[in-house]
Amino acid sequence: MWTRSSIASVRRDHGLENVIRRKYVALEPALNERTRRLWAAAESQAIGYGGDALVAAATGLARDIIRAGRKELENEVTSGSRQRRPGGGRKSLAETQPGWVEMLEELVAPATRGDPMSPLRWTCKSTRNLADELRSNGFKVSHTSVAKELRVLGYSLHVLRKNHEGEDHPDRNAQFEHINAAVKSFQARGQPVISVDTKKKELVGNFKNAGCEWQPTGEPEEVNVHDFPSDALGKAIPYGVFDMTRNEASVSVGRDHDTPAFAASAIRHWWRTMGKQAYPQATDLLITADAGGSNGYRARAWKARLQDLADEIGLRVHVCHFPPGTSKWNRIEHRLFCHITRNWRGKPLATYETVVELIGSTRTSKGLRVNARLDNGFYPTGVGITNAELKKVALHRDGFHGAWNYRVDPRRS
Repeated sequence: MWTRSSIASVRRDHGLENVIRRKYVALEPALNERTRRLWAAAESQAIGYGGDALVAAATGLARDIIRAGRKELENEVTSGSRQRRPGGGRKSLAETQPGWVEMLEELVAPATRGDPMSPLRWTCKSTRNLADELRSNGFKVSHTSVAKELRVLGYSLHVLRKNHEGEDHPDRNAQFEHINAAVKSFQARGQPVISVDTKKKELVGNFKNAGCEWQPTGEPEEVNVHDFPSDALGKAIPYGVFDMTRNEASVSVGRDHDTPAFAASAIRHWWRTMGKQAYPQATDLLITADAGGSNGYRARAWKARLQDLADEIGLRVHVCHFPPGTSKWNRIEHRLFCHITRNWRGKPLATYETVVELIGSTRTSKGLRVNARLDNGFYPTGVGITNAELKKVALHRDGFHGAWNYRVDPRRS
């Protein structure tokens, strides 16, 4: 039963709590971490018994913070700008739980999306599901920490986009598994693994480029009002070769046509300038590529040009194609092309030299290095490969989907 004294005590505490709250709201903008806990501790000491609970209720501060402030007051407050003891504060998750970021990257790696047994399916899952998976592997990580780290890794929330390229192939997931296993096997043996593709063709000229960059106020760079192809110097055709192990790339910017001969020339240039030095003991080369385009699995000329490449560099060339309709999951899209687009945003691609320079200057915090060059070669279209020429290719099809997975051996002279 409530007594007069207990009712009076509640009213007194409630009124005192309001007073403390008003004082805290007025002072809070001027308080730092240290002065906040010392002020709260001083208020608690002035109240006496029950002071910690009352101040905590009024300010929202944890009682542990108030207790820590009282201990500082008891040990005499010293002046100084430091708010914490050296080494104080919560340690980062990277320090307390090494390896969790690497596992998160595996869970969202785009190379095996849709595979029910592979981590890639988690690219479609929520941060809570990712956190659950990390916890099941022994890491104590919250979904908010996962969300923060995903942003650091370059992921962001997206709305639905009309981008469906056709019906899924029944062996789509199995092919992702096959590619994933092949990549890991080659990397474990120290053999080169590259991802190849042609970036979107760009008009070269004084045209508007999407994005913006810093310029003096009121002095934007002026470009043509209309993007007429007839006003362009031509089209730039960037063909990229991305080394998935070393995080470095070579990009050949063509001026003629995107053909299998152009693609093979770009890979040959990568091997001469970067690959040969990086893998002096290599015996095999694995290429992951889209299902269509100049390096499509149906293109006879692509296989014929691969034979020329294998003969020249002396490596067994293995190829794994992504299933039709899954080109966006080719690793080069996420590790190279997106960074090139970001690097030249808001800049007119006025000349071919400008295109090459902007591609070559692309860098990331993860250490991406890009070598770019202008390919002035002529690559005519419509070059057919006869049955007799195709039979000369030392082609060995894989037991699983031989149209997508095959090897071209160098021919001994």
